[in-house]
Amino acid sequence: MKNDSLEKYRILGIDPGTNYMGYGVLEVEGRTLRSVVLGAIDLHKMTDPYAKLRYIFERVGALVDEYRPREAALESPFFGANVQSMLKLGRAQGVAMAAALSRGIAVAEYAPLRIKQSITGRGAATKEQVASVICRLLAIDTPSKYDATDGMAAALCHYFATTSPLNAALGNERVKGLGGGKKAASKNGSQSWEQFLHAHPEREIH
Repeated sequence: MKNDSLEKYRILGIDPGTNYMGYGVLEVEGRTLRSVVLGAIDLHKMTDPYAKLRYIFERVGALVDEYRPREAALESPFFGANVQSMLKLGRAQGVAMAAALSRGIAVAEYAPLRIKQSITGRGAATKEQVASVICRLLAIDTPSKYDATDGMAAALCHYFATTSPLNAALGNERVKGLGGGKKAASKNGSQSWEQFLHAHPEREIH
């Protein structure tokens, strides 16, 4: 997807979850980035798994209707040892994705490591470090729940993936399996990230 540098548009970022689903809407105008809204959909008191899925579909659809993003970016499920948790998370992501697609907007997904590296330069970064970089970059206060900044992280990852010089440096190779996007690292990745930090010092973790 190519983005016109003079066009104003919005990206909806979603961090799928079965207890809290984080989201953020990023507005892009030229090289100016602005946080429109970020928050978390509270699901932890809902005991019926199918009611949760319906609520996710309705809330994500409502976010698209209200904020009119051009694109949506989601964090892909993390492959862990707990198969049941992976299944529940995958369903939540799929329903959120379906809600965005039902509104006719483009959807992309990124692996957790890819998102963390896109924001901080480190695939092993903590939620706190990701939140710190996002809040500095967008000049916003740290939210009460990191799910919200995780949602915004997906939106920012998509923006960097489609517009940044770092993306060009990483080449066109794709990650196999879930996660999509370009590879999180390459043999020149460290050097490329150092060069990118010179142009974007606000993204360095201290």
